[in-house]
Amino acid sequence: MTDRSGFVTRPDYRVDIHARRNRVTVHFGELLVADSERALLVDEQDHGLVFYLPREDIGVSLHRAENYRTTCPFKGEATYWRFDGDGDEPLVWGYEDPAPQVARLRGHVAFYQDRVTLRVGAATPAVSGH
Repeated sequence: MTDRSGFVTRPDYRVDIHARRNRVTVHFGELLVADSERALLVDEQDHGLVFYLPREDIGVSLHRAENYRTTCPFKGEATYWRFDGDGDEPLVWGYEDPAPQVARLRGHVAFYQDRVTLRVGAATPAVSGH
């Protein structure tokens, strides 16, 4: 993976990964599909902010969407999943074998934000500004 990585030709490209303690919930309609206080906030150059949640914090069974695969030159090959009742298109993606520079993404998945309601709540305990 490393020799084909986009970081070889663009070593200045930024994919910043920040661990967050805030409670992140994801609803698909009325269905709560994820609830986590261990999300990773990914701030990738040329992209919007994306929360990746640990797979074990997903409250629905994920089924691999076999016909969907893409490759990001900086993160690696993406795997897509569906869950019962989410329609025909996959709703979730992740990197099962991410590039070494973003290895923290292993075991985490993200949701298409235009198809779900993702809410970011307070961290517990809340941190004061002192």
